[in-house]
Amino acid sequence: MTSNDTDCHYCLQSLRGRKYALREENAYCVTCYNSLFANPCEECKQPIECNSKDLAYKGRHWHERCFKCAKCSRSLVEKPFAVKDELLLCTECYSDEYSSKCFHCQKTIMPGSRKMEFKGSSWHESCFVCQYCRQPLGTKPLITKDNENYCVPCFEKQFAQHCYACKKVITSGGVTYHDQPWHKECFVCAGCKTQLSGQRFISKDEYPYCVDCFSKLYAKKCAACKKPITALGGAKFISFEDRQWHGECFNCAKCSVSLVGQGFLTQRDDVLCHECGSA
Repeated sequence: MTSNDTDCHYCLQSLRGRKYALREENAYCVTCYNSLFANPCEECKQPIECNSKDLAYKGRHWHERCFKCAKCSRSLVEKPFAVKDELLLCTECYSDEYSSKCFHCQKTIMPGSRKMEFKGSSWHESCFVCQYCRQPLGTKPLITKDNENYCVPCFEKQFAQHCYACKKVITSGGVTYHDQPWHKECFVCAGCKTQLSGQRFISKDEYPYCVDCFSKLYAKKCAACKKPITALGGAKFISFEDRQWHGECFNCAKCSVSLVGQGFLTQRDDVLCHECGSA
């Protein structure tokens, strides 16, 4: 600008026929304006004079010629850029140096694009999909198998076991019985319905029973004490004709000597040692 009828607001010299700059409606000669108001350039440290374009970013200033990538020196004027450790970088250099690589496609996740994080790895949003149905997973619940991600419905359809009793998916834990999977809460005694997971049980006709129910329903009764003979834990029992005894109950009816492994005689419903039976 030039003026014929004003003076510099700072040095008071006439601006007639001279270039000047305005600031807050006051006119300044170029020299005064530059010394008073010109911002120092972040790159070359020289003042950005009033006849130069001042490019500003977050309170910092550059000459137009100095606004360039710190790595490849390409101009960043009117181009996208990133800042790392206060250095200006073009998107290509920033990506090469600092951007994450997609776990799925191994390509760079460009600055500004949406990035998905899962188990310490990064994905493009378009790569973070169910391996089976290819639908985006986003923030939906998912299950990982063999480094592949699945939405819950697809995982259940492809891999999950179904309980033999209720037919519903077993999502964790479970019990195997006769090569079939069961929920722990579904694996119950066929008699009293008590949960059997972690408990002793006895199989009968492919059904599990707790010891008490099996004893009541199926166990032979000892001819001496009349209690069930379960043979659990390797307990020994004696069988003769249609009667059974606990090993500790198979004694002479008169003298109570043990007859286990010994010869014996019968007298009506009693078993006797040879001595008592011959008396």
